[in-house]
This record gives sequence, C-alpha cells and structure tokens, in this order.
Amino acid sequence: MRLFAGLGNPGTKYAGNRHNIGFMAVERIAQDHGFPPFRQKFQGMVSEGRLGDERIVLLMPQTFMNLSGQSVAAAARFHKLDVTDVVVFHDEIDLAPGKLKCKTGGGHAGHNGLRSIHQHMGPDYGRVRMGVGHPGHKDAVPGYVLRDFAKADEAWLDDMLRGVSDGAEALARGDTGAFSNAVALRLNPPRPSTGTAKPKQDSKPEPQPEPVDDRSAMQKLMDRFR
Repeated sequence: MRLFAGLGNPGTKYAGNRHNIGFMAVERIAQDHGFPPFRQKFQGMVSEGRLGDERIVLLMPQTFMNLSGQSVAAAARFHKLDVTDVVVFHDEIDLAPGKLKCKTGGGHAGHNGLRSIHQHMGPDYGRVRMGVGHPGHKDAVPGYVLRDFAKADEAWLDDMLRGVSDGAEALARGDTGAFSNAVALRLNPPRPSTGTAKPKQDSKPEPQPEPVDDRSAMQKLMDRFR
C-alpha cells in the first residue's frame, strides 16, 4: 500500500491556485482510474482504490497548507505505512512551468506544506515536484503561489496532469523513471518526421549478353543460302 498526498488549500477560493496543483494531481488520478468519491477522514479528503497491483490511498489534507503534516501523518499511522511509502505531490517554484521531477528525502526548501510534513514524519518521503515557476523575487512568492494559474498555463497544466495520471500506476510500484517518462510524453510528445522520402527511380533492366554464335564458317555460309 502507498499513500499519495496532494498538497493545497481547501475551498473554492483556492481551487485554481498554483499552490493547489497537488490537489489537482490527486483528483485527476482518482477521476481517470475509477476511484470512489472522496470522503472526510484524517483531517482531509480520502479515496482508496488500486493502481495496477498496488492499493493506494489518495489524500488531500484539509488543514490548510501550513498544517498538512497533521493529516498526512494521521493517514500514514492509521494504515501502518512507513514514511517511504508516502508520496507527496506539490508545487515547486524552483522548477519552470511544465517541468516535473521526482525526489526522495532532502530539505523542504521553505515550502510550508513540506515543512509541516517534515515536522510530523521526517524527510524521507517521496515527492513529485510540479514546476510552477518563480515570480523573480522571494518576497513575491506568497502572492504568486496563491494566485490562479494564468490562461497561458492551461495547455501545459492539462498535459502535466494527464501525464501524472498516465504514469500513476508506475509510480505506485515505485518506478519513478517510467512515471517521469509518461509525464514527458504528454508535455513533449514525439514530433512526426517532416522529411519526405525520395521517389524511387525506375530501374532500367540490366543489358543481357548477346548469344554466342558457335557455328563454323561453312555452316554460316550454307545458312545464308537456305
């Protein structure tokens, strides 16, 4: 069993915020893979189902971002999960919009949701870092992540969420490489070849050797007068 926790803030006011991309990812997985409706539990919204052979708990903490660790830790304790069985989906300002990277362990880089999970569980959980870009100055970060995605972000955001859903089964079995490839195929699909095949030239038949005339001189002379 694994716990996939998407981070965000509850309520329609925050639904389209950059800070809520973790919620969006978990909701997309639930929608595409036939999970049952979310219900309240562990100070969050929970849905349980299967991805391939793995049983998965999807969680969206409703404690607000700064207290996310309370909900994530409660769900992990109830299901007797190790911290390494937890994967957290979150916004990442240090990655460009449309970029995604997986990571296990490490610091929280000032992300308040991760900071809270660190406090309750330690740092050794998995993360899916979903790039939303940086506003350019650290003082502008709070306002930036608490604003909705721009209209120009809609295309790559939809592709990223589709890719997360495509690769969810691979992530459930711990194959972060296959998961990342699934996302990359959505964000950067292979381009069709633009080269044109050279037309085949009509091949000329090879010349055939002339038959050898092995008649004697007398025979040739006689054949002329027949």
